Amino acid sequence: MALLPVDDALRLLLDGATPLASERVTLHEAACRVLAGPLKALRTQPPFDASAMDGYAVRAADVADVPVRLDVVGVSAAGRGYRGRVEQGQAVRILTGAPMPEGADTIVIQENTRPSGSNAIEVFETVAAGRHIRRRGLDFSEGEKLLEEGRVLDAAALSLAASANHSMLDVVGRPVVAIIATGDELLPPGSELGSDQIIASNAYGVAAIAAAAGARVLDLGIVGDDRIAIAARLAEATKAGADIVVTLGGASVGDHDLVHEVLGAQGVELDFWKIAMRPGKPLMFGRRSQTRFIGMPGNPVASLVCSHLFLKPLVAQLGGRKLENDIRPAVLGAAMPANDLRRDYVRARIDISNGRLIATPFGIQDSSMLRILADSGGLIIREPFAPAAEKDAPCAVLMLR
Repeated sequence: MALLPVDDALRLLLDGATPLASERVTLHEAACRVLAGPLKALRTQPPFDASAMDGYAVRAADVADVPVRLDVVGVSAAGRGYRGRVEQGQAVRILTGAPMPEGADTIVIQENTRPSGSNAIEVFETVAAGRHIRRRGLDFSEGEKLLEEGRVLDAAALSLAASANHSMLDVVGRPVVAIIATGDELLPPGSELGSDQIIASNAYGVAAIAAAAGARVLDLGIVGDDRIAIAARLAEATKAGADIVVTLGGASVGDHDLVHEVLGAQGVELDFWKIAMRPGKPLMFGRRSQTRFIGMPGNPVASLVCSHLFLKPLVAQLGGRKLENDIRPAVLGAAMPANDLRRDYVRARIDISNGRLIATPFGIQDSSMLRILADSGGLIIREPFAPAAEKDAPCAVLMLR
């Protein structure tokens, strides 16, 4: 099978990835989810004319000429409005957010008054009708559309939905990503290692990328290089309702790389296998019914780069989001050699100088070296057969943070 260009692979992977069916959840559960339909107000806000300031509710005609003395006949507080009527020569003490009493048409702010005997004030600044009043429906009215379908429910959107009296929201389903690490040599973090064993680290980074894109992650642990065991773990992922099954390792062509064979035996039709990219050449992708299977390379850096490029946008699209990687123009901080037939994603330190991004590639790019990836602010994108480039030459950078 020929190496597939990265952009073609991404198109195949996202083809037909429509948003999942909606579900109804509480406001707290809806945080960072995607609204499945337009949201309309169930009430009017504010539901009454309200004061925007602490002060006194008065008739504008009574304070047209100042100074003037007014009798204070009551108090209007939030949740405890004044029930009487403000008549000529009267004022009602009012607090921010409290209902405007009948008969009053403006607010004298507290700073423009002073006490004048028992239950009276002196007003020494004139004020026009309508000042410092939040009119009924200023924010929104009942039945008004407040949020569009597809809106990510951030803090402001959630608070708006709550203010509109919604306690439950219809959101796009959250994709379930099952992760399976494969390899006889792998042990979980915290283990006592034998001389030929290593720690399984990939799953944690892949899970973090998937979760940040909106997935619910199901870590199914480590399975050895055994066809029956791999098949059983894949079946477990399907039974758990995974929308995406990610295998880590076993996607290459060695004697113990069995994932490709097991997926085929389970009826998974591969859309592609082997990508013209570095790191991440052995990436596999296939489908069975509505379940998608991604076979990641076993090298840690390769699996994380592939997760940024392929898993993250797939999770986002199934979850109703439109996600594009953050690719920015930069200049090289060091010369780079000519590239071969694969698109190269080169780990680089990112600095800013005179308003420009400076991308300096690390000298060693081995796909097993996580520390360099952790130190990288981005990945320099080198197209296939790109010629050698000198320091300060323009380049494109996939930002990682």
